[in-house]
This record gives sequence, structure tokens and C-alpha cells, in this order.
Amino acid sequence: VQLQASGGGLVQAGGSLRLSCVASRISFIRSFLAWYRQAPGKARELVARITSGGRTNYLDSVQGRFTISRDNANDTVSLQMNSLKPEDTAVYYCAAGEYSTGRAYRPQYWGQGTLVTVSS
Repeated sequence: VQLQASGGGLVQAGGSLRLSCVASRISFIRSFLAWYRQAPGKARELVARITSGGRTNYLDSVQGRFTISRDNANDTVSLQMNSLKPEDTAVYYCAAGEYSTGRAYRPQYWGQGTLVTVSS
């Protein structure tokens, strides 16, 4: 199983970035997909999630600025990030898994992370 994330970088506050994550060797169409982030000295947090049925959830602080989407034909999940703020600076990780009553939406697979730095 591999989740390969890309698209991070340095951007000024107010700018945009698009993260992408290509999955291999998972049942993509049955999987929920998510983006997490971890800022220095802070715990990892869920940024956005999209279910196999297309339902989305967002961290309150990114609601309205970030959009998660999935492309089942190409096994790709993306995170469009607009109006970026310095507090969005973090390593962003894509994650995937299959929902179950036991695991709920706890991811089974993780990508390697991509650094997003937003300068003020």
C-alpha cells in the first residue's frame, strides 16, 4: 500500500496551494480519504475527510477555505487550500481506510507527509 502526497511548498498568506495524493494497492472506491496536519509542537489533527460516498467534513478553522475532493478514476485525493494563513503551516498527511464499526474513521494507511509553509 502506498499513498504518495505532493504539492506542498512555501506560499504567502492569502495564497493558494493544491495538495494531491495518489493511492495504490487499496480499494480506493471503498475507502474514505483524509488530510491531516501536524504543526511543530502540536498534535496531529484532522483537516478534512471525504467518505466513499462523497460526504465531507472539515476542521472548523479551514471550513470555507479548503476543499477536499476525490477522483475515483485516478485513485487520487486532493486538497485545495485557499486564503492560506500562517497558522496553516504544518506537515500535511494524506490518509485512507475503510470504515468499520470497530475502526470508525480511524485511518489504516498514511502517506509520507508534505510540508506547507505560509509566510506572513
